[in-house]
Amino acid sequence: MSDEKRAPVSAAERQMWTTWVRERAVRALPPEKLLPDRQPAYVSSWIYVFGVATIAALIVIVVSGMVLGLKGPTWWHISSLGRFFNSIHLWAVELFFFAMVVHLWGKFFMAAWRGGRARTWVTGAITFLVAIGAAFTGYLSQQNFDSQWIASEGKDGLNSVGIGAFFNVANFGQMYTFHVILLPVVVVALVVWHVLLVRRHGVVPPYPARVKAATASRPAAEEGSAP
Repeated sequence: MSDEKRAPVSAAERQMWTTWVRERAVRALPPEKLLPDRQPAYVSSWIYVFGVATIAALIVIVVSGMVLGLKGPTWWHISSLGRFFNSIHLWAVELFFFAMVVHLWGKFFMAAWRGGRARTWVTGAITFLVAIGAAFTGYLSQQNFDSQWIASEGKDGLNSVGIGAFFNVANFGQMYTFHVILLPVVVVALVVWHVLLVRRHGVVPPYPARVKAATASRPAAEEGSAP
């Protein structure tokens, strides 16, 4: 319904919390920015393809991880189908980190925090850090000799900095909870927040063209001083 046909909001309706939430949501994420019809020409860049690839890999990670979590360690170690899903999960993680690192470095050199986009950049950087913890707890949740060796070495390192009592890498139940519940929820929430911020503030434009007046006027000055 268009704004002309929409009935005006009465004073009583403005006192309702639903009206307050709706108006705040529309102001924060206008529909024309959330689902735009057009994008600037500079959006057609490979650096944004890596951002989309990161999200696509994250979807594969979540779906394959849910299947692995429902079936359990015995299934993904013994069953051929389980090993197949385990491989999908692993390589999706590899693609996730590769695409995200390329995207982050590309946006770093483009100074993506310009124009009031600091939170957009910060949410992307924090997502990367949290994802490292999710990957680490994933290696600890493999339930094989690799995970045992990683846990023993990791526990020594964490004990050396005094946080081994709070983050016990030798505790499978704790690491599994971090990996399948807590950290994935944080990563997905940060990615959604990141995308919404990109939609709200738009994609950062390229650096403005810098015209050097001195360089441009040098030929004229040389002509004037010529004999």
